[in-house]
Amino acid sequence: MIGVDTNILIRYIAQDDATQSRRATKFIENECSVDTPGYVGIVVLVEVVWVSESVYGATRREVAEIVRRLLVIKQLVVQNTEIVWQALYSFELGKADFADCLVMRAAESQGCERVMTFDKQAALAGMTLLG
Repeated sequence: MIGVDTNILIRYIAQDDATQSRRATKFIENECSVDTPGYVGIVVLVEVVWVSESVYGATRREVAEIVRRLLVIKQLVVQNTEIVWQALYSFELGKADFADCLVMRAAESQGCERVMTFDKQAALAGMTLLG
């Protein structure tokens, strides 16, 4: 596997810088393969979502499509794929942000009975408010 950083994925998705986007596309589509996939860590995935929303103004629907696209690209392997799919499903059905959905699903996968938070938005993902 070959680790892939956030900026490579952003350039691949956004196609907003002629030189870097071309290089990122060539890397992902030609250098990464099923046999030697690009590895997308959870932190990278959360950064991609954050940059997509904060820099590019991506909507919830667009964020969901970005995550889905990264999950199905055969040349990429996303860390904890099943948990990410579960978080994506929660994100699409609810109002919490993607990171909160991911935190909740990751905690559940480790047997946590609940996840405590002060964040009212995170409670929308199923976390428990610490009052």
